[in-house]
Amino acid sequence: MILITEILGSASDPAFADRLHTISHEGGLEYFEVKQRDAQRRRFRGKTDRGTDCALTLPRDIQLSNGDVLLLESKRAIVVRVDVERWLRVLPRDAAVALRLGYHAGNLHWRVQIEGTDLLILLEGARENYLARLQEFLLAHEIEISNDD
Repeated sequence: MILITEILGSASDPAFADRLHTISHEGGLEYFEVKQRDAQRRRFRGKTDRGTDCALTLPRDIQLSNGDVLLLESKRAIVVRVDVERWLRVLPRDAAVALRLGYHAGNLHWRVQIEGTDLLILLEGARENYLARLQEFLLAHEIEISNDD
């Protein structure tokens, strides 16, 4: 296990870019994939795309970003890849439907945001699974799903 206590810099920084390019061509570049919601955490464990076990213990003022360099050795490097959040935009027909929809989403413990009259649901799994849970609303023509997000 590798203990990581700091971020060395960004992969886009010219000081790192050339070395990372060389390491990548030699097969030594690993990606530590992080979900967007976990990028704010200071302490957690995970594995790189090549199976290297990493434990992160970062200072309070540090937040992981896409391209952060966590490890840079002569033949190996670990770079953060933050997964982009996907949202499902649901447009309720009226205020009464919006209230029921909010209650439904809360019972399912979905993470949501509200934009105007739209309900945005964070997709933490397959989109089809969320649509299946919204089927009652869809069949009654009480909501529409926007394909913009």
